[in-house]
Amino acid sequence: MSQTLEQHSPTARLELVELTKQYPGCLANDRISLSLKPGEIHALLGENGAGKSTLVKSIYGVVSPDTGDILWNGKQVEIKSPSTARDLGIGMVFQHFSLFETLTVSQNIELCLSKKQLSQIGHLGNKITELSKEYGLDVDPDRYVHSLSIGERQRVEIMRCLVQSVKLLILDEPTSVLTPQEVSGLFGVLRTLAKEGCSILFISHKLHEVTEICDQATILRGGKVVDTCAPSEETPASIAKMMVGDLAEQDAGYSKKQGTKTAFAINNLSLAAKQPFGTALKDICLDLKAGEILGIAGVAGNGQDELMAIISGEDSRNVKDSLTLESLSIGHLSAGDRRQLGIAYVPEERLGRGAVPDMSLTENTLLTHSKGFVKNGLVQWQSLKDYANRLIDQYKVKCHGEFSEAKSLSGGNLQKFIMGREIGQNPKVLICAHPTWGVDVGAALTIHQALLELRDQGAAILLVSEDIDELFLLADRMAAVCDGYLSPLVQTEQTSIDQIGQWMAGTFINSTTEAVA
Repeated sequence: MSQTLEQHSPTARLELVELTKQYPGCLANDRISLSLKPGEIHALLGENGAGKSTLVKSIYGVVSPDTGDILWNGKQVEIKSPSTARDLGIGMVFQHFSLFETLTVSQNIELCLSKKQLSQIGHLGNKITELSKEYGLDVDPDRYVHSLSIGERQRVEIMRCLVQSVKLLILDEPTSVLTPQEVSGLFGVLRTLAKEGCSILFISHKLHEVTEICDQATILRGGKVVDTCAPSEETPASIAKMMVGDLAEQDAGYSKKQGTKTAFAINNLSLAAKQPFGTALKDICLDLKAGEILGIAGVAGNGQDELMAIISGEDSRNVKDSLTLESLSIGHLSAGDRRQLGIAYVPEERLGRGAVPDMSLTENTLLTHSKGFVKNGLVQWQSLKDYANRLIDQYKVKCHGEFSEAKSLSGGNLQKFIMGREIGQNPKVLICAHPTWGVDVGAALTIHQALLELRDQGAAILLVSEDIDELFLLADRMAAVCDGYLSPLVQTEQTSIDQIGQWMAGTFINSTTEAVA
């Protein structure tokens, strides 16, 4: 038992005492101590790779710490598995939901309950309805998951924890895929839980949300606790500086620009969904101008993926008359041909679509950047390696050099490399999906500045993101997508988060469809 164990706070719901976890070549958690009181909303902050995921996995029983102690209500416990954690009253909502689309809400929740818990609950559907009313969650136990929005699915994940009478709720990036209205609703639920004595561990890169809802914050860097604070007494910029050291104001208010001539256009694009649970595109019209960033907001599953796929050429269906690049019809061309004409693409999925996991950074560069690196059918490997190294230096990519496999990089570092690779082609049009999803403050700042520099050089950028604050920060014009429809395009300075949030929920659809009719 640790020497400091006797010093624990008698009022703490959860206390970590010098928790350490070592992986080969990486000290993920280095003697981390942390305390949560009943009813406290506590933020866990840090860059990607700072040790947050390892720490919460230790609390939830996914990994076992090498040394240190975990105290639950003042008593030392060993959390060997997630079921052990759930029996104690610890629940966790992961960033990537784990729900079965073809099962109902009630069936999904039942899967994570033990026989003992089910017998104590009684009729599960009635319990879900009761808790739904109590917390304002609006969860229907009989709905099938595939029919739910992302916000509704998150409420199902939270309901999973509530039916187990959770005493500690761990939330990993809980607002990354929610509309502003859904975020407000989530915060209402969290405040109600906290008032009832539930402790909440809140992981987020959205620092303005941390200052709004969290009572305390612990900041990790390099696996160690480097600072603690009361977020309400700080600003997002001051917390960012604790996280990454000296850092310019991350939301300094970038200037807006007026685009010039139309670089890319979509004309009356309607397309049936290819997948059973996909979204059909409905009469999409869009003009993207050179020298501007056009932001597209929307909750996941409303047609963004289908739109990106048809623009990039990943969806190879012929839409010749619907897509134009500088007045040239391109809807019938392959993805490779579109790239040759000056369209670059940063997909949402980094590993598998943005980069091949087992290939080196040099090889991944060649996949989309062959121009200038292939001569007489032969790859100019030295030039390619030199270029990959320049990208690594320019975008401050943390890796072991140009030979590093893509899968060995953290999400933020791989994203910086992919962004650099695509921007390095000097594209006429850059299609960019969720550029900073799951990325820490420092990496996000680097990516934001790179996008703005590319815009200022005259490129046209289509930026699709579920982070509405990011869109307001970067976009010159904005629109929202809902159920395959695209809202009107507006100047960012002439709209508001509330209006875009309403459009994300589909309030524009009736007027749009009536106008089309």
